Amino acid sequence: MSHPEKSTGPWWKYGHAWMMVGGPAVVVVASIATGYVAMSNPDPVLDADYYRKGLEINKTLADNPTPLAPAMQARNHAATGVPEKVVTESTKK
Repeated sequence: MSHPEKSTGPWWKYGHAWMMVGGPAVVVVASIATGYVAMSNPDPVLDADYYRKGLEINKTLADNPTPLAPAMQARNHAATGVPEKVVTESTKK
């Protein structure tokens, strides 16, 4: 049995080689794009008095609790659960 001669060519003519090189190449390109976006759009720096501003917001919310009332009722209802029905002789009928 004779084996046919395998023609060897340059590596770039084989699809498996491109599959092995393509994955890391895509990651490198994506990391460069991510770095560019991160450098061109920096995050804003917090104010020096951010804590005081937060306390003022909390005071403002505490002064007017009416808009938060439905949310607070829903949270309390979810935490306490629904009371169970008491089965009595009159409710069985």
